[in-house]
Amino acid sequence: MDSLTQFALGAAIGVAVMHRRTKPWKAALIGGIVGTLPDLDAFYDHGDAVANVTLHRAQSHALFWLTLASPVVAFIAAIAARERENVMRWWAAVWLVLITHPILDWFTVYGTQLLRPFTDFPYAVGSIFIIDPLYTVPLLIGIAAALMLRNAKGFRWNLAGLIVSTLYLGWSVVAQAHIRSIAEASLRAQGQTLEHLLVTPTPFNTVLWRVVAVTPDGYLEGFRSFFDGTPAMTFDRYPRGEDLYETVRDFPSVERIAWFTQGLFKVGERDGRIVVSDLRMGQEPYYSFNFVVGQRQSPVVAAVPPQRFREQHDVRRGLAWLWPRMFGEQIPPPR
Repeated sequence: MDSLTQFALGAAIGVAVMHRRTKPWKAALIGGIVGTLPDLDAFYDHGDAVANVTLHRAQSHALFWLTLASPVVAFIAAIAARERENVMRWWAAVWLVLITHPILDWFTVYGTQLLRPFTDFPYAVGSIFIIDPLYTVPLLIGIAAALMLRNAKGFRWNLAGLIVSTLYLGWSVVAQAHIRSIAEASLRAQGQTLEHLLVTPTPFNTVLWRVVAVTPDGYLEGFRSFFDGTPAMTFDRYPRGEDLYETVRDFPSVERIAWFTQGLFKVGERDGRIVVSDLRMGQEPYYSFNFVVGQRQSPVVAAVPPQRFREQHDVRRGLAWLWPRMFGEQIPPPR
């Protein structure tokens, strides 16, 4: 999730666990700071663009390592708060803040390597967008109430914010399962053979969902809103670049992208450059993560150090489409 949400979650947990053992502002500030610590790995350069993306949410998001680090971080927090006598309570707060960070990230589609060092599998539920105000706002309201009221009522507001945000997270999983059932039924009715299926929300909501179905000869993309009146989904078909993929599949960077996306990627060529795109984040034809992995040197393709390939996205057009489509208006997405 975004940094503001992780700060808010950490602050809310800090206030809830420390309760009257410290001043609410201390619990919120320290909890919020601790809640953002795992994402500092984004500033570390692993050597190339693919490594930087696929090793984000890795060691710093592993439950095992965060648990080991929690007493050290808690001791520093207790010293910063000038409350060494409360170090055990700070330990409980810090541990909960640290492990809930990657657990919340797990619900996004990016991929979080929760169980390192035992496995590097990138776990992803994909039921919530990386920024969702309906998750974050209840946390912010609860924290604000706790800081302003500084009494039992304020603590209850903070707890209520945590409960509401957690219930919303649960709703996202239920909503995803419902949309998945509709997508699977629609694809079966169309006689599609599926290799991979992705169901994930569009930006900032859990009403309109994007479905990507990888088939042996390409991939399908469709959208489904809870306000849609038709019983079945419609899909647009796109090439996935299977022939080009066979040319570059043994490149280490391509192998790593294929692993990280769990098969949800496409390969294309732009002015002689071979570009691999992560199909999970974005929508056709605009994707958040595109990597140049090769250069055509006719008749062969040579591997190159992977680098990000950045495209211009018309965000205004996308947002203008999102709102009416969310409420069931059958309009094509911007291309």
